Amino acid sequence: MSTKTVAFAGNAFITTASAGASEVINDNGLANWNNASTITSAYFRMASAGSVTIGLNAYLAGSNNSTVKVTVNGTAFTVQLAGTTPKTYPVGTVNVAAQGYVKVDLQGVTKDGAYFGYVSGLSVTTASAINFANDPANYYWSRRGPSVHMTYTVPANSEYFYNEVTVPVRQDAVGSYFMVAGFDGGYSGIQVKENQRWVIFSVWDADNGQKTTLVSKGAGVVDNSFGGEGTGGQAYLVFNWVAGNTYKFITRIRPDGAGSTLYSAWFFAPESNTWRYLATWKRPSTTAYQSGTYSFLENFIDTKGYTGRRVLFGNQWARNVNGTWSELTAARYTGDATASNAQRMDYAGGVDSGRFYLRNGGFFADYVSLNQNFTRAATGQKPTVDVGTLPTQ
Repeated sequence: MSTKTVAFAGNAFITTASAGASEVINDNGLANWNNASTITSAYFRMASAGSVTIGLNAYLAGSNNSTVKVTVNGTAFTVQLAGTTPKTYPVGTVNVAAQGYVKVDLQGVTKDGAYFGYVSGLSVTTASAINFANDPANYYWSRRGPSVHMTYTVPANSEYFYNEVTVPVRQDAVGSYFMVAGFDGGYSGIQVKENQRWVIFSVWDADNGQKTTLVSKGAGVVDNSFGGEGTGGQAYLVFNWVAGNTYKFITRIRPDGAGSTLYSAWFFAPESNTWRYLATWKRPSTTAYQSGTYSFLENFIDTKGYTGRRVLFGNQWARNVNGTWSELTAARYTGDATASNAQRMDYAGGVDSGRFYLRNGGFFADYVSLNQNFTRAATGQKPTVDVGTLPTQ
């Protein structure tokens, strides 16, 4: 048996809260816990079945006594908190039937003051090896959850890349970015914002810092400066795409002959049966065709890191400068540091019914090891599009 501390700062979320609730997870754990309807959930992964004993590392402030309910994988315990000195309150022992994540829910029952308590983490005692986020410098990333990627093998001098994306029904959680068509220097895909859905197309500035500039954009497309992975240009279209539908993307990358490279993107919506033009960006001091071509799945809102999402990418093709289409049936599955450093182990990828798939979040049990090569069955169905007639406005 060994005992480890699972810090709420990197492993817990407010999973149920009414409008205006004040509870937060901060660097010290659960704070401002004053609402009896709020549920906070913490997670850790057991590598094997077995018993686990849970304790609550907590103290009171603004109250002298409180009663809280702690539910471990569905088994509820009542815990009495008292006093302002931080300590470990025994919760109970449960038997875990199989390897995978254990979910621990906290909910307030009674209190004689303003707050149910401040909770810094869980004390976890078990004979099983356990995994949880244990790198405080990267708790923001571990709470966002692991990102996973599929990188495609694209022939040299490929000018166009084509990909199809389907987000299964109920897999479109807020905070999701289903990145469909990425490349060295940028990407394009669909996102779920808090109150909108976007189709985006971003290109970073040149490696020497020279600015990427907008050449043109499609109707209804918004362009603005872009931050995050770097600076550059971002164009987005507010579009209420629907889970379960299949959308198509085309990117075009070609040198302009004057020392810069032009990057263009289009998006096909089955609802209108038309290709929509997103934008063309000019990246200076760059001479490139398609390279580093890939797709990925991520959650970009750290407070939503407990939600799960899944995506399918199918029928990838590349078109070279001579106009020849080639089907891309090979992909390499990788993950970010959150995954590779085992800060989170709820990620997966592979082939599903002839399409590549990626999955992350939700603290599911059956993760798929990173750094694998996958091959899907060829469709032989090259894109039914005349790239010469794609709209440019």
